[in-house]
Amino acid sequence: MSETLRPLILDLVAFVAERPRPYAEVLDAWRTSCPRLTVWEDAVDAGLVTLQDGVVRATDRGREALARR
Repeated sequence: MSETLRPLILDLVAFVAERPRPYAEVLDAWRTSCPRLTVWEDAVDAGLVTLQDGVVRATDRGREALARR
């Protein structure tokens, strides 16, 4: 996980840790046109959030990362 993007990634994890959210809501809140801001992709690649049946949830790993924050 990029140390530069780490705070943003953890913000995304916290957003979905509050409650599972529809994929469209997450993308609407976290969409960016900047290819250098890969918050969503990095969170998924790091196993911090998961997408199942159109719903985004924080994983156990994501919740642990929040607890360490």
